[in-house]
Amino acid sequence: MGDAALAKSLLLALPLAFLAARALPARVPWIARALLGAAAGWAVAFVVALVVPPGQMAYLVSFAIVGSIYAVLALGLNVQWGYTGLFNIGIAAFFAIGAFTSALVTTSMPTGAAAAFSQQAFGLGAPFLAGVVAAGVAAGVLALLVGGPTLRLREDYLAIATIGIAELVRLVFQNERWLANGPQPLRGIPQPLACLVRDPGCGWLPPPLAALFDPLAPRDYPYVYLAIATLFVIVVYLVLERAIRSPWGRVLRAVREDEAAAAMAGKDVARVRLQAFVVGAVIMGLGGALYAHYMIAIDYTHFDALYATFLVWVMLMLGGSGNNRGAILGAFALWGVWTGAAFLVDLARPVLAAISSDLPARGPYLRLLFIALLMLFILLYRPKGLIGEERFVSRDSQGRDG
Repeated sequence: MGDAALAKSLLLALPLAFLAARALPARVPWIARALLGAAAGWAVAFVVALVVPPGQMAYLVSFAIVGSIYAVLALGLNVQWGYTGLFNIGIAAFFAIGAFTSALVTTSMPTGAAAAFSQQAFGLGAPFLAGVVAAGVAAGVLALLVGGPTLRLREDYLAIATIGIAELVRLVFQNERWLANGPQPLRGIPQPLACLVRDPGCGWLPPPLAALFDPLAPRDYPYVYLAIATLFVIVVYLVLERAIRSPWGRVLRAVREDEAAAAMAGKDVARVRLQAFVVGAVIMGLGGALYAHYMIAIDYTHFDALYATFLVWVMLMLGGSGNNRGAILGAFALWGVWTGAAFLVDLARPVLAAISSDLPARGPYLRLLFIALLMLFILLYRPKGLIGEERFVSRDSQGRDG
């Protein structure tokens, strides 16, 4: 138990260390913040892995994985809407393209009996990272093709065009069975670093590390994937923070605030809007790849507009549009509200049954009503979200102003 808890704590330490490092004041040198965050994160992770019951811990890890995937999607939307003002309601398209592309690149072509009921355009059997890169490239290419003719439209027409593209992508994957098994799930998507929890283990690992992860069982794999998903969130966050504080990021905000003024300053507005649209789509494609390898089997129903577009928008609005930390916070906060609402609906079933015998069967729709009411509350009373947009675009301007 102690050895397994130690291995789990090391995997849990990554997200907790990141949170601890971000909680420290900015004036603390980044090396000190990294070391203190790592120490605090590992200590908390070890206590949590040792104290929390396995069943509850499994649920929390699963919750954190899905929250991390949604955080990546919210970060991509933040580039498009939060910083550039692009009203994209086609998130599901880039999410789906990333997921299916990574699945096709990393799986192998079905053989034997499986080939009789499973079809796919190709199966390269490539490593996980190759699938992730391919997912980002495919989503970026789609954004480039879509963005050229649509980004010159006004906001309302752009929204109509992007939601149409999302539905088109969903229908293609639903009906073209030769592409990704059509309405049937595309199965057998590999899990990265699964050798850490399976025999004979990862042969490339140094013996001390292999011995450290040896107590883990296959049921402990979500801990491994949580570390992978968290690493992607951290990398995307840090890259975007650097980009937004660069001259390119300041141009994005200038275009969002006043396109005419930005054009008069010599900026190519159409090109900047297209760049932001492609960058956001690439990030959404990465989120799709993370989702595919976590689910192992995917089909078109996973990319419904409710889960793949609407929730992401509410997450960004709740956390704070124009703030990367707000995007991450909003993703976890709303996912907590969404999952918590399911428990509340289950608890309220006796009351609903007492009112009407039909109401318990309609319980899931109460979650939608609750999220809709939450969105209205945000728009009316907290339009800037939990964390408002940062006042300063760069650290240099903050230092000169303060």
